[in-house]
Amino acid sequence: MGEIIRLNNIIKRFYVGQPNELEILHGISLSVQEGEFASIVGPSGSGKSTLMNLIGALDRPTEGTYFLDGIDVESAHDAELSDIRNLKIGFVFQTYNLIPKTTALSNVELPMLYAGVPKAERRKRAKELLEMVEMRDRAKHLPEELSGGQKQRVAIARAMANDPAIILADEPTGALDTKTGRLVMDLFHRLNEEQNKTIVLITHSPELASETDRIISIRDGNIVDDQYLKGGQSIDVEQWKKEGV
Repeated sequence: MGEIIRLNNIIKRFYVGQPNELEILHGISLSVQEGEFASIVGPSGSGKSTLMNLIGALDRPTEGTYFLDGIDVESAHDAELSDIRNLKIGFVFQTYNLIPKTTALSNVELPMLYAGVPKAERRKRAKELLEMVEMRDRAKHLPEELSGGQKQRVAIARAMANDPAIILADEPTGALDTKTGRLVMDLFHRLNEEQNKTIVLITHSPELASETDRIISIRDGNIVDDQYLKGGQSIDVEQWKKEGV
């Protein structure tokens, strides 16, 4: 099991050099192993969304280094970053981010279209992915014709389109009722256990975080706790690494 995410002393500032300069992240160091199901948990304003944007290569750190699956993200050009986002990371957002006037099937195909996958191949894979999330019978429906839970399942299928190394899920059940949220979390567990997908879940919910293998707590731009869950018991991550659990 290799390291897939490595953040070293990440600092993120906004309005750099201006009188209202604001530092959001104050030196975050973090590594995630391949196949982990980890959660980053913290209250609103803690910096977890800023951290998610950096992990997802949607933004660059002000200082520090970030390696994603061996790639130095900080030194990558914009075109390389775009490829990294499309091929290495599958995004799942609270608001689904589906294209409104496009069918579920076409939404799932979109990342493969950007990656240059031939039409027949991407159509076949999109159907297989919709089957995986039990949405094959809704393939021709527009997002407005789907419930919240159905939209999120399409979004998860889309996130899997290019077989990414990491699934980055930002409050994926935040807009869903409890029962539907349960279906979505079960789907993440399946992807992690059956396909060994590395999943990083960003949430403010301790209940959701408790379902993951590891809970990274962030507050005021700092990691304040990092616990690995084993058999329902919480142990320090450094202890876990030493023991080779």
